Amino acid sequence: MDFDFSDDQTSLRDAVRRYVDKDYDFEQRRAIVKAGGFSRAAWDGLAGLGLTALAVPEAHGGLGFGPVEAMVVMEELGRGLVMEPYAQGGLIAPAVLAQAPDAVQADWLPRIAGGEALVVLAHQERAARYRLDVCDTLATADHRLTGAKSVVPAGDQADAFIVPARAGGAGAGIALYLVAKDAAGVALRGYALHDGSRAAELTLKDTPATLLVGPDRGLAALEHAVDIAIAAQAAEAVGAMDRFVALTAEYLNTRKQFGVAIASFQALRHRMADVKMQLELARSMSYFATLKLNEAPDARRRAISQAKVQLGQAMRFVGQQCTQLHGGIGVTDEYVGSHYFKRLALMEMQFGDSMHHLGEVSRRMQDTAGVFA
Repeated sequence: MDFDFSDDQTSLRDAVRRYVDKDYDFEQRRAIVKAGGFSRAAWDGLAGLGLTALAVPEAHGGLGFGPVEAMVVMEELGRGLVMEPYAQGGLIAPAVLAQAPDAVQADWLPRIAGGEALVVLAHQERAARYRLDVCDTLATADHRLTGAKSVVPAGDQADAFIVPARAGGAGAGIALYLVAKDAAGVALRGYALHDGSRAAELTLKDTPATLLVGPDRGLAALEHAVDIAIAAQAAEAVGAMDRFVALTAEYLNTRKQFGVAIASFQALRHRMADVKMQLELARSMSYFATLKLNEAPDARRRAISQAKVQLGQAMRFVGQQCTQLHGGIGVTDEYVGSHYFKRLALMEMQFGDSMHHLGEVSRRMQDTAGVFA
């Protein structure tokens, strides 16, 4: 299989890298963290590059690109530790809204493509523990929602939310709804996450909403949305790890002990070899997850969980090893490496941690596991 990128994909990667290097360096990122963890100016910068239009169909003013282009973009955003929720607003929202009624698509997709509207997925609930089929938010027959969602990405900065809710009461099927931020009954409490990015608690009380996907397809659409998020996050993690490994190699070649660069010490060279191996394993599984996004649901979900397990192991190993190889400076807030470590640690727990997805892989292999399979 040919894993070389096309000329267009290479040009896209280079454009995003130039933007990150110029307009999202470490000091600019620190300023965004101090300001709360989200910058509308940075979001407008992503829109100016055309990234918010990347996954929007051409019929609604978008570029209509696919998962590979999204992966290319996410790697570069991960390399620069970009905190704005691009995967949420630029990849997940268009995928869900593309399944909505035509009038809803015509209303929201052009605004998403132009960067005028940030729509994020608000699906997590306190009792769910990563399970997508656990949902206590309820919707009435006239599409009024009551419930609470947790850790909504940039929730207090978003313009609207994609909210799963049980259509018709407890035990009913899960449907997906669009809730505007300024709708009646919406309450938000924003806060910063461990890596400096922003999230919010969302409470809905008899809040009017717009039906996107009915209860017959709602759970399947939610699973697909989360799989897109995991594949995007895998690419982001590869970009972050790639940059963190490069920083560590540079440090080892610069730091001297006993009159020589510590990169010449055999024990440290062996550790860096193990780090590089984990990075390449993560990269291959990121490609695997991206290429499986258009497969049938069962094959797609199994592949995504397999990728999340490998990425989780790699993120933990690379983050810990690179931090330790830096010595004391590796955990200081003034050094960029510590921020890569925090970002990797947070991503390992989002959309299901490694143990959760290991269980998913095991459950989906029961029919084929064993010596005689």
